[in-house]
Amino acid sequence: MTWETIPQMVLSVGDRFGDNEAVVDGPLRLTFRQLTQRVRKAAGAFASAGIDKGDRVAIWAPNSAEWVIAVFGLLTAGGVLVPVNTRYKAGEAEDIVRRSGAKLLLVQQGFLGTEYSGPDSVPVIDLKSDFLSSGEPFECEVSGDDIADIMYTSGTTGRPKGVMMNHRQTLRLFSEWCDLADLREGDRYLVVNPFFHMFGYKAGMIASMIRGATILPVPVLDVDQVLDLVEREKITMLPGPPTLYQSLLAANDGSRDLSSLRAAVTGSADIPVELIRRIKRDLPFETIMTGYGLSEGGTATASRAGDTFEQIATTVGTPCSGIELRIADDNEVLIRGYNVMQGYLDDPVATAEAIDSDGWLHTGDLGSLDEGGRLRIIGRKKDMFIVGGFNAYPAEIEGFLLEHPAVAQVAVIGVPDERLGEVCKAFVVAKEAVSEADLIAWSRDRMAGFKVPRSIEFLTDLPTNATGKVVKDLLR
Repeated sequence: MTWETIPQMVLSVGDRFGDNEAVVDGPLRLTFRQLTQRVRKAAGAFASAGIDKGDRVAIWAPNSAEWVIAVFGLLTAGGVLVPVNTRYKAGEAEDIVRRSGAKLLLVQQGFLGTEYSGPDSVPVIDLKSDFLSSGEPFECEVSGDDIADIMYTSGTTGRPKGVMMNHRQTLRLFSEWCDLADLREGDRYLVVNPFFHMFGYKAGMIASMIRGATILPVPVLDVDQVLDLVEREKITMLPGPPTLYQSLLAANDGSRDLSSLRAAVTGSADIPVELIRRIKRDLPFETIMTGYGLSEGGTATASRAGDTFEQIATTVGTPCSGIELRIADDNEVLIRGYNVMQGYLDDPVATAEAIDSDGWLHTGDLGSLDEGGRLRIIGRKKDMFIVGGFNAYPAEIEGFLLEHPAVAQVAVIGVPDERLGEVCKAFVVAKEAVSEADLIAWSRDRMAGFKVPRSIEFLTDLPTNATGKVVKDLLR
């Protein structure tokens, strides 16, 4: 079935899936039919609040049923979503609300004890108020080429930039994602990935509406709560960062019934092969998918059924349908296809730097291809450092260090050195006692001298952002 727009697809779920559960959030349980009614009323509320076709609205709130109703109501009213990272402080959020030109800001007041506000000129609406149910049913005429959302990237170069994607490319991308991830009608999908991120919003909410899966939003990742929900709600689909599965394995002492779990989806430059093996051996998952994606290009590659543990852990699979991939001379990963963003909002210079005249998106990631055409991510272009003339890639060094039995997590950066320009420093979270000297000596036996850490700092945990990625700028 092909839809032109996200509202068209979402408003069809009542007919397609009827009285099956669409969203379960605490005591609130909505069927697909009830959800479409609420979405139409929310669209009316946005229209009454002065949101016209193409107007932008920011949502700065944790995962909830109201988030689902709000975003689909907004798109049905012809509006454009601007999701804001819940970890942002007031100044960071205000910057994005202001630069995006958002006409409204939706928040969840009191979440984690915070009162949220935006720029003075932008009205703030509490998602938990009666705003979403206050409108008359409404629907705006939208086309597949219209911008659906502007997602601000985590700002690997300078401040965050607003990535514009339209309705048609989003639907095509995440329809295929459903197949690759083995998402099925009737699945019960625990969404721990934040809704402000592509993994939670598109691979979570939109994919669930395409397939007819039940969304169970998780506002804060708490492993005990996740285990409770898996057991009580018979969760079948549980994507998340590698750390989620490490926590599940650590907590899985046989006292919980996790037998309903079927499909896992994860992604990271450095997943230990042993973790993938243990997920498959010690948890009931039948399928594990890893993939590579970015705000500017959606999910670009994915592992496939039949890939080995080694391939799933060390590569991010092969390109999705309709997407081309090549490795540039400097090892940068380039992507071309229908999935590439429509550009950065109000930033033609940055857009031209990211997408060349032949339509290739320069991802800023470094990679290589194995003999089967699978992509291996070596690291970020900006993370690479040069030791005495040799290129050192943190993700590769991290992969070696993770093979040491005492190393639970690791992050590597380059630090200044008078003789060599830069040298490797590792930050390690240990799971058992190990000394800096032992770990350095162990490294010397396994990797070229220029890659070996000159110093190691032991931490109790690594600083991560809301999507579970290590924030290396904080380590620097």
